[in-house]
Amino acid sequence: MSTEVNMDNTQICEALFDAFATGNEERARALCSPDLQAWQNSNPPMGLDLLLAFSKSVHSVVQDFRYEEAKRSATATGFVEEHRVRGTLPDGGSLDLAVCVVADVRDGKVVDLREYLDTSAASGLIAALS
Repeated sequence: MSTEVNMDNTQICEALFDAFATGNEERARALCSPDLQAWQNSNPPMGLDLLLAFSKSVHSVVQDFRYEEAKRSATATGFVEEHRVRGTLPDGGSLDLAVCVVADVRDGKVVDLREYLDTSAASGLIAALS
């Protein structure tokens, strides 16, 4: 599956987060370069396979996982999206994270993805993933 030729960077952004929200690994792969590098809060980079495995792990512990209140903008080299990550943690607590993602797109594929979030607000998720 290839990325549609006519997609602009905000459409790529929307399609990518829809793929992550629904767990559609095939679609996420189609939107990303096989050489994708993804960082969370400047931690060591993850390749595409590790990013998808991480996403799958999050889905396995967060019920009703979803992105809400998305605000996205195209940039000269890709896109920026701010959104809330919401769902229910295994202990019944609510997950509510404010996240900002900055991405670079080349030839219609996401090549770099940088995600920034408040790790203290993610403590319940981090504990559930441990």
